[in-house]
Amino acid sequence: MPAGVEQEKAVQGAAMEIAVSRQDLLRELTATQSVVERKTTIPILSNFLLEADGDRIVITATDLDQSIRTSCTAKVRKPGSCTIPARKLYDYIRLLGDGDISVKLLENHWVQIRAGRSNTRMVGMARANFPQVPEFPESSVTQIPVASLRNLIARTIFAISNEESRYTLNGALLILKAESLAMVATDGHRLAHIEKTGESFSGISGEKKVLIPRKALQELQSLLLNTESEALDFADDDSTLFFRVGHRVLTSRRLTGQFPNYEAVMPRDNNKFVIVRSQDLSASIQRVAQFADERSGAIKMRIEQNELKVSSSSAEAGESEDTIETPYSSDPIVVGFNSAYLIDFLKAIGNEGEVRLEFKDAQSAGQMRPEDASDDYKYRYIIMPMRI
Repeated sequence: MPAGVEQEKAVQGAAMEIAVSRQDLLRELTATQSVVERKTTIPILSNFLLEADGDRIVITATDLDQSIRTSCTAKVRKPGSCTIPARKLYDYIRLLGDGDISVKLLENHWVQIRAGRSNTRMVGMARANFPQVPEFPESSVTQIPVASLRNLIARTIFAISNEESRYTLNGALLILKAESLAMVATDGHRLAHIEKTGESFSGISGEKKVLIPRKALQELQSLLLNTESEALDFADDDSTLFFRVGHRVLTSRRLTGQFPNYEAVMPRDNNKFVIVRSQDLSASIQRVAQFADERSGAIKMRIEQNELKVSSSSAEAGESEDTIETPYSSDPIVVGFNSAYLIDFLKAIGNEGEVRLEFKDAQSAGQMRPEDASDDYKYRYIIMPMRI
């Protein structure tokens, strides 16, 4: 046997050995496992990359479009790296009791995991096959408050298009200005726009627009919900977006293409309006929607002298009408909307407080916004009418 091969076998056998707390490891695996592709045609993408050095173990997962890299402290007896099937490792570690776990790389990429009286060997793959994940660029970093971004995502993510063919609508547009940040999402039938003022971003002159894919927003939302950090670091280059939340880094391929000119569809002269309690409106719509046409989900809103009537009917289910009392003295108006779109918005504001519904006529887009909005958040939801 050639000396080189003999040497490589020896190195493989001794390349990595660590001890790590089960609780720490599980926390980081939980944060990364959602990125791993379940049904991939490239087997290595179903694996975590584990790299041990110094006093830390770094865990990376990628599906080529995005990646998460995170770490936790470990006793590194021998530095090195290995790849382990992600789902299997995550499920196994979850079933272990608390305490220390030892992870050791054996020959032929097998990995041994010992904890208490449990001893398991898993089939890994060659580290060399794991894709290169882009490094966070330290050159142009913008700090964004975690609470603000979390709020922006929650108020827009539901309006992103599910149609793969509408490529530029498969994400939300983040707009950074020197003193504000905003996010907008649309699927062509409705549009959610929220702006947070009173921020201060050094290094941004004019505005910076970034189109973030939905999948990356979902990962980011989860990272932002599970962090103590008050701000995250955002950076980008020609092909990649980087979000560093505490000790975790999410990267995502940029969405290319032109996001639609959303300002053109913002209603200007919706001068007829009613103000109702979000809870009342949500309950009425949910009741009435039970009797809407199953395919379209269309309900009718009729506003006349001091009342808002919500109704629907279908040949299969029957008909239903709810009346909400509210001050109104303009001309009567009747508009049809997709009930699910209305409910999405009311859910996003937590079904709390009052909501203002603004109309122009039966053919024009309606606008909804929280009536008792805080001064620093401006939230608007535009929804196209339906023929009914």
